[in-house]
Amino acid sequence: MKRQDTLEISGVTVRFQGLTAIDSVTESLVSGEILGLIGPNGAGKTTLVNVVSGFQKPTEGSVLLNGRTTGAETPHSLRRRGVARTFQAGRLFREMSVLENVAVAGVGMGRTRAAAHAEAMELLDWIGLAPKANLIAGALPYTDERRVGIARALMQSPHFVLLDEPAAGMSDLECDELMRLVRDIRDRFGCGVLLIEHNMRVVMEVCERIHVLDSGRTIAQGKPEAVRNDPAVIEAYLGGG
Repeated sequence: MKRQDTLEISGVTVRFQGLTAIDSVTESLVSGEILGLIGPNGAGKTTLVNVVSGFQKPTEGSVLLNGRTTGAETPHSLRRRGVARTFQAGRLFREMSVLENVAVAGVGMGRTRAAAHAEAMELLDWIGLAPKANLIAGALPYTDERRVGIARALMQSPHFVLLDEPAAGMSDLECDELMRLVRDIRDRFGCGVLLIEHNMRVVMEVCERIHVLDSGRTIAQGKPEAVRNDPAVIEAYLGGG
């Protein structure tokens, strides 16, 4: 039986020159679970993801991966330990090919160029981008850029993948395809998925639990239906109606 990995956020606070961006947030994620993180603009979602992935050190609190604190680790070392993420802006190498953009993640984690290219091609085939493997990344449409970013995050089969607003700018049909992809990621890799998203339909349909932030504080946690009907969420995020 495969070991169940755990990612724990314990009392995390982040302050920037007196401004509290995250205030005592606690949450956990395990292998095979899809957790949604939602909240209005400025709620602190991306800051929290930056803490979990090593790009931001917490002012207080800690993040533990399989019971071991990640406080002294760099994003690169956390990636090697199995915490992968995507970025809102994609961050592709626009002059490189689609295949090279995915393979570079494997090379960065110590794979040979040949092995990284083979794994990248397998991922691109699985995600539906194999026919575009040799295209220059800068020529891709926006939604394909997001899929390349997801493929890159899946190199070396991470234990946890953090998807930062992958549905931004997508049509309803593209969102349907994204929801299938998120479930397939969980099923194929057995990893925990943290989905940071504004599209409430995507979050409510694909996530098993949801964590809601507002002004850096947790205002609700629980199953989608309970969160949907929570008065604090309706007031702060869904518009009071």
